[in-house]
Amino acid sequence: MPHTTTPTETLIIGATGKTGRHIVQQLQAAHHSVRIGSRQAERPFSWQDREGWPDALQNVRAAYIAYAPDLAVPGAQADIAAFVEAARQAGVEQLVLLSGRGEAEAQASEEIVMTSGLRWTIIRASWFFQNFSEGAFQPMVAAGELPLPVGQTPEPFIDARDIADIAVAALTSVEHDDELYEVTGPQALTFGAVAKLISAHVGKPVAHIDIPHADFLHGARQAGLPADHVWLLDYLFSTVLDGRNAVTTDGVERALGRKPRSFADFVASLPETVWMPAPTETESAA
Repeated sequence: MPHTTTPTETLIIGATGKTGRHIVQQLQAAHHSVRIGSRQAERPFSWQDREGWPDALQNVRAAYIAYAPDLAVPGAQADIAAFVEAARQAGVEQLVLLSGRGEAEAQASEEIVMTSGLRWTIIRASWFFQNFSEGAFQPMVAAGELPLPVGQTPEPFIDARDIADIAVAALTSVEHDDELYEVTGPQALTFGAVAKLISAHVGKPVAHIDIPHADFLHGARQAGLPADHVWLLDYLFSTVLDGRNAVTTDGVERALGRKPRSFADFVASLPETVWMPAPTETESAA
């Protein structure tokens, strides 16, 4: 049965992730009622448990959707379509979708949201600054090498906080309804240039080591990564990072009326300890 009372809460799916946690912090600081969308939440949310969605959506006015692991993976469109229908049945009024730049599969999910009949905003992004400080690349940087199959392809990395700022603006006003923002940082950087910026900040050598794509995937398999994770790595480091996204956009400025944060400023704002090697078991026990 459709929801019959006035919904008041904002559901943040991926609330503990790179963008979601900043959105939660901003909304809570502004005294908005926020519902955490995660497996560990009071009302758990999991993309693998559709039976739990109605409870997670109860009394929800708007939802921020960050799909994990990526909108490109098989089954993502079916999940988005099912979620949109569940949201509509629950009385949700507004959806803000984090989408993938240069991903045709992600854009198919965008179409599902845009034709839902609900208020919508799309934020289309690619690689984050935070991939280097808290994501999969952080241990590599700490070890002094980024062994990745990316060559000299430039990428206009974006700060996840810029995405969060846009999402909060969209979730708290009608000014961003029916808007698609394709967002980037202010300049395209190679992974080598990123390594040099980090190296200058931490005062130790950090270098990008270009490796063959096949060797990278072989290493991922040897490390025991599941087949679906290897598939996604293959997709991200070939299809998405083939130069199609090298051009910067004005999405952040159009949405927020300001320039996007730069990678240099991002690096300078972090303590050097972010890229300290993880302690060994012996060091941890000392």
